[in-house]
Amino acid sequence: MKIQEIQEFSEIRTKARAYLCFILERNLPNHLPGIELEDLVAGMKKVSNELGKVDAIYVLDPLGRQLTNTVSIDPKFARKGAGESRSNRAYYYRVVKEKRCVLTDPYPSLGGNKLVVTAAYPIFNDKNELQYIVCVDITLENILTLVHPTSIDSIIGRFNKWVYAAFSVALFAVALLLFIKAIDSFVTYGLEFDRISVKDMFESTILLTLSLAIFDLVKAIFEEEVLGAHKKNAEDDIHKTMVRFLGSIIIALAIEALMLVFKFAMTDPNKLLYAVGLLLGITALMIGLSIYLRAIDNRRDRRR
Repeated sequence: MKIQEIQEFSEIRTKARAYLCFILERNLPNHLPGIELEDLVAGMKKVSNELGKVDAIYVLDPLGRQLTNTVSIDPKFARKGAGESRSNRAYYYRVVKEKRCVLTDPYPSLGGNKLVVTAAYPIFNDKNELQYIVCVDITLENILTLVHPTSIDSIIGRFNKWVYAAFSVALFAVALLLFIKAIDSFVTYGLEFDRISVKDMFESTILLTLSLAIFDLVKAIFEEEVLGAHKKNAEDDIHKTMVRFLGSIIIALAIEALMLVFKFAMTDPNKLLYAVGLLLGITALMIGLSIYLRAIDNRRDRRR
């Protein structure tokens, strides 16, 4: 689910940066004379306790050299790293250039099996000279849970996935039953095509159309909500699914209206008014769909 996690991080990045920078600013001394490394170490412990899900935390000097051993829950990196140069890291360049707290994009950790983000917080003396840089590494999974509790890895998020999966299975079963019912009317006659009435063909067409519409809906729900297949053009995909679904419904209703016209014309002309009412409803749906498509086109033109 890395794709969906990255998508969610892009949506909450501003909030995540504001929160992490607030925690660092509240617990670390800054813009004061005589700030010592011991003062930062004490503040780092407070940051680690407050966040609770810190993957690693360490201090750099103005040249990017690590001054303290890494405080980490991973034994491979804990109590190591002092003296190493991190001047080639993106967060170092950004914090030196921008002179403010920064939050990186997700990147692979040294272990290579998870994505992490780094919050880098500059420490200045009373003359506004850069003295230290405090860095906090947090896994992408933890930052989503920490800042955005309703993400896909939270309890509510996992519950929603199971609910959507259950509805997808149920709707797929309905689509499958409609398909089987539509084919059954032909299979029962075997090769005796002369016994198949026009009414049977109309009803089968309606059932097949509804089955296709429901299948398109199931496909969209399962890909977006269960598999988390977010794409750059996800909004366009949703619009396409909506148009296909409404189009299938309109086609099915139009066929049903046509059947009613033939039926009432031969059996009870006084009931043709009901067929006309259905046709008017179909016309209203088509007008509404046209307005919807026009609004989408206008929105795309404004983006361009």
